[in-house]
Amino acid sequence: MKLPKTLDRLLQVPRLTRARIIVALAVAVVADALQLLLSPLGWAFGDQIIDAIAMALTSWIIGFHWLLLPTFVMEFIPLVDALPTWTACVIAVIALRKREQRALPPEEPVIEI
Repeated sequence: MKLPKTLDRLLQVPRLTRARIIVALAVAVVADALQLLLSPLGWAFGDQIIDAIAMALTSWIIGFHWLLLPTFVMEFIPLVDALPTWTACVIAVIALRKREQRALPPEEPVIEI
């Protein structure tokens, strides 16, 4: 079964680079820090907005991975949302992606005519 072009493009996994890894980790750390700092203020949907932004940015930077979904859902559980779940998830996804990319043969340059 072939996916539609737009969905296929969205689920395409970009090659991990040092810059992508650093930016993805920065997004995760900032999201966890904001949630930890702003949670005592008791704002209703702020945590969910931060989670949605963190998931969207992380998916855009390192590609969508199924581990992002349970992390997004865990953020709705009281007390669990105080843990650095985004940081842990991004580290796990990066480790899995690096392992996948090591198993792949090196990419050859494409010359279009």
